[in-house]
Amino acid sequence: MTSPHSCRPEELLIHTIAGLLDDCRHIAVGVLSPIPGSAALLASTRTGAKVSIIGSALPRYRSNGGVDLFDSAAQGRIDAFFLSGGQIDGQANINLTGIGDYPEFDVRWSGAFGSAFLYFTVPRVILFRQEHTRRIFVPKVNFISSPGISPPDVVRPGGPYALVTGLCVMMFDRATGRFRLHSVHAGHSVEEVRDNTGFDFDCPEHVPETAGPSPADLETIRHRVAPIIADPYPKFADTLFGTDGNAIP
Repeated sequence: MTSPHSCRPEELLIHTIAGLLDDCRHIAVGVLSPIPGSAALLASTRTGAKVSIIGSALPRYRSNGGVDLFDSAAQGRIDAFFLSGGQIDGQANINLTGIGDYPEFDVRWSGAFGSAFLYFTVPRVILFRQEHTRRIFVPKVNFISSPGISPPDVVRPGGPYALVTGLCVMMFDRATGRFRLHSVHAGHSVEEVRDNTGFDFDCPEHVPETAGPSPADLETIRHRVAPIIADPYPKFADTLFGTDGNAIP
């Protein structure tokens, strides 16, 4: 049984991502994103940032789907968003489309939808995958659904900011088009990150351990964030927190 102040891996990720959002005014969260959604809510408890979550029925967090999201991003009214991919490479290119020879893929995924548009317009895009393996983090994506970098003459206010996984945090340098290892989660090592990453990345001489949540942070996650994220993600909230899904206004 988890003690009151011990930190589950998901809670570490929620706390870690929230720390990358502290100066954002409006954070948007797409579908199938319970951990990023929880992180956005945690950040909002600290800063009062507006949070829009696709799939939430709560008026305060409800978003009118893609139309509202895309319009807000185009107008510069979203500061942070989250993306993932079946493959991600060292230039932060994302593959959401499939593996094999285009257009007859051997493996077909759900598709990019509006990810490329949001990748170009939202200033702070955080890439997130719990699984950290060479299956995901490849030398070069098989298909670029959303490019991480663009030529200098392309107007692009948005782009990759950080990568958070079950092993580590990497920050993305848009000038060099490379990731730099920022921290490694407790119980893991730089060598483990290298062994499970198919692309090269910059690494400082000393890589700190990812800071964990304080008891106060855990209290906030479990008693303020959990009931809200239970609205769009009841199974996630029940499994992790045991919440009954009665949302806090």
